[in-house]
Amino acid sequence: MAELGTEILVAGGGTGGVAAALAAAGAGHRVVLTEETDWVGGQFTAQAVPPDENPWIERFGGTASYRGFREGIRDYYRRHYPLRAEAARLADLNPGAGRVSKLCHEPRVALAVLESLLAPHRSAGRITVLTGHRPVSADVTGDRVDAVTFEGPDGEHTTVRADYVLDATENGDLLPLAGVEFAVGAESRDEHGEPHAPERADPGNLQGFTYCFAVSHHTGQDHVIDRPSMYGFWRDYRPEFWPGPLLGFLAPDPRSLEPVPRTFDPNPDTDPLAISADQSADAGDKELWGFRRILARGLHRPGAFDSDLTLVNWPLNDYWLRPGLEIDGVSTAEDVTRAHYEAKQLSLSVLYWLQTEAPRLDGGTGFPGLKLRPDVVGTKDGLAKSAYVREGRRIRAVTTVVEQDVSLDLLGATGRKSHVDSVGVGSYRLDLHPSTAGDNYVDVPSVPFEIPLGALLPRRMRNLLPAGKNIGTTHITNGCHRLHPVEWNVGEVAGHLAGFALRRGGEPHQVREDPKLFDEFARLLDQAGVERRWPEVRGY
Repeated sequence: MAELGTEILVAGGGTGGVAAALAAAGAGHRVVLTEETDWVGGQFTAQAVPPDENPWIERFGGTASYRGFREGIRDYYRRHYPLRAEAARLADLNPGAGRVSKLCHEPRVALAVLESLLAPHRSAGRITVLTGHRPVSADVTGDRVDAVTFEGPDGEHTTVRADYVLDATENGDLLPLAGVEFAVGAESRDEHGEPHAPERADPGNLQGFTYCFAVSHHTGQDHVIDRPSMYGFWRDYRPEFWPGPLLGFLAPDPRSLEPVPRTFDPNPDTDPLAISADQSADAGDKELWGFRRILARGLHRPGAFDSDLTLVNWPLNDYWLRPGLEIDGVSTAEDVTRAHYEAKQLSLSVLYWLQTEAPRLDGGTGFPGLKLRPDVVGTKDGLAKSAYVREGRRIRAVTTVVEQDVSLDLLGATGRKSHVDSVGVGSYRLDLHPSTAGDNYVDVPSVPFEIPLGALLPRRMRNLLPAGKNIGTTHITNGCHRLHPVEWNVGEVAGHLAGFALRRGGEPHQVREDPKLFDEFARLLDQAGVERRWPEVRGY
């Protein structure tokens, strides 16, 4: 068994994990960054999810390094793609002209930019990246994690010993391995008094997860895939809380739950320069082709591309039949394997239905010219390398963020819950997708919020920190803390915090407990461009 030693171990190379590694290495620390797939970047890359962001992200509402990463994506397109001159000149270039975000882009471009950010630290020996590695066990002494063992792509095992261990895995996988107290699923209404919590706690009640995929469309061509083995099941599946079959264009509006038809028109002639993305004004999810479009051919010189590229992450392919992670007394490893198989079959069935049976605007059925694009997501089967995980395990934290801290209905549109230990900001609606308990959408207004340091501190463990979606939120407040800029903010702060504790010789909990130490740490975050307060903006 191979063994490595480092100052900071970041398990999970997703959005938060990369931000954590960059922050720690930028301060001169040695970091080992592991990732289960062969692409770092998580939501941006391996999960193929264009960023969901607050409407002010171009000016504020994210860290400086996050905005720098976003500008790196735009610069990549300007340098390497045949953009029209007027598109290339746009300061707020949106390469996909998608409606979900002001920056919709291809997964490979995000990967290229992230790799460029990691490159100098790898060359200097500050960051060691181990792709294809997943954690399988942890060595723990009392309240400290001594080492984590990973299984590599060929079945070999590598143990990494570190002073600080950051869990940036998508499901919070280190938490049970290291014996960290955690929450999973839905808390009861009695536990925190949250208005939208269920009456009874349900650890098996998690938001659905999704296997995303990319498609282009080529009129007159036939790219119909083989009929998926579960197509009959998914074609006939009618959820009790759905207005019709799941494979259909009629679906609930997430905010009102009223049945609303979606439209699907590949490669429309509309000018992508006229598209404006602002989720506070319009969710943008009713016209499916343009919702998560990641390459708009109309932004480029004529003839450069014969089709747009769009990313399928729609109501039709959210999977919620069973949890996608092991939960004591709820789901086994075999159940999880089955869940991911069924979720993949659902996404492939959505594609097959689109190609063969979906109603067209001209009265016909099927879009045989839809082409699955494995090259865009870097896989053989054409589905993203890993599932888009909305909700996993969450630490039992010193501070738990609850619905009352972020709800617009409770705080008012300009209300705020201020935290003296704020280490970041975020904003997104309380957006919960249909869940494994059979719940429909919960999508209600929230206010811009601060991220308390206490939400990053486990109640007991001293040298393990969350660095992604696994901070101290609830099933409800996870809905507005799970998106790209917040996950990056959390990871970046976790990286800074581990490095600060190493240099100061203390522990992360002491940083929060000692006002002088916290002020020193806060100045470090301020200098790094980590915003900790909001200007006057209204929730939505």
